[in-house]
Amino acid sequence: MKGRTKFMSAIMLTAALVLGGCSSGDSSADSEYPAKNIEFVAPATPGGGWDTTARAIQNVLNEEGLVEQNLNVVNKPGGGGEVGWQYLKGQDSHSLSINSSLVIANNLLGQSELTYEDFTPLAVLATEWMTVAVPAESELEDGIAMLDQLKEDPKSLKIGVGPALGNNDHLSFVRVAADYGVDVSQLDYMIYESGGDILTALMGGHIDVATLSLSESLEQHLSGSINIIATTADAPIPEDENIQSWQDQGIDFTFPHWRGIMGPPDMTDEEIAYWDDTLSKMVETEGWQNVLENNNWEDYYMNSEESAAFLEEQSGMYEDLMKQAGLTE
Repeated sequence: MKGRTKFMSAIMLTAALVLGGCSSGDSSADSEYPAKNIEFVAPATPGGGWDTTARAIQNVLNEEGLVEQNLNVVNKPGGGGEVGWQYLKGQDSHSLSINSSLVIANNLLGQSELTYEDFTPLAVLATEWMTVAVPAESELEDGIAMLDQLKEDPKSLKIGVGPALGNNDHLSFVRVAADYGVDVSQLDYMIYESGGDILTALMGGHIDVATLSLSESLEQHLSGSINIIATTADAPIPEDENIQSWQDQGIDFTFPHWRGIMGPPDMTDEEIAYWDDTLSKMVETEGWQNVLENNNWEDYYMNSEESAAFLEEQSGMYEDLMKQAGLTE
């Protein structure tokens, strides 16, 4: 399936070892599962990427009739995903949660005792690109102008990021700034719970710069409320090809931002097989393809075994990246 990165070759070779027989391989689930309503936990306030992903899954599964039970989205904001994921850990297999790199990063940063290994990986679903945005009236016209200012005075700009340091939005910003020669240890961050909160702060003049996913920033950019001055994309943005990537500005840098779904600990083989079957069907539907297109996401589907191996690979990558960024020793 298109949209996968070079990680997939290694993932396919190691997937069976990682789960060690966790999945039965039978695409038919136990007839008694699911036996009640299913909730999708969005571990942040409404309006951000996690919330958008949860509601998109809910809508497509409902519209396509892939799940007979009622599907409910529950917002559990706080702690960069920590509140929602702590909640999930205590639930049964009828509760699932959206995840992202923070399920790895929070632990590496010492901000959570939870790790990705505390949960049951079910799928990686989609990826998108990150953006750097400024208020519409900002004097910063492109990413290089911003980096030049930060290189001269790293504390001269307030930078909005969320829901916590160590996520892809943050680390992509750190990487490009560090490569440009900015003292990234001195950058002045303001932390917000969701992309919606960041946008409100940016348009209200409370921050000077924001690092956001494309789905969170594009609509306000197109309306003229903010200005996207750089993206981590490897191709033009169809809605506005005047938006410049870092590559367009002479910096050889790209960075994807993935989101997936996981369940509580100790899900059975049959329960995992149910979601492998259901989600693999979902990502093939026209409804899900419309979700990808409408949110500027790219297909990145991996099943439960592939997701387990991917998370293990990502953990190693993020550990190295955080050391380089000075976030960990």
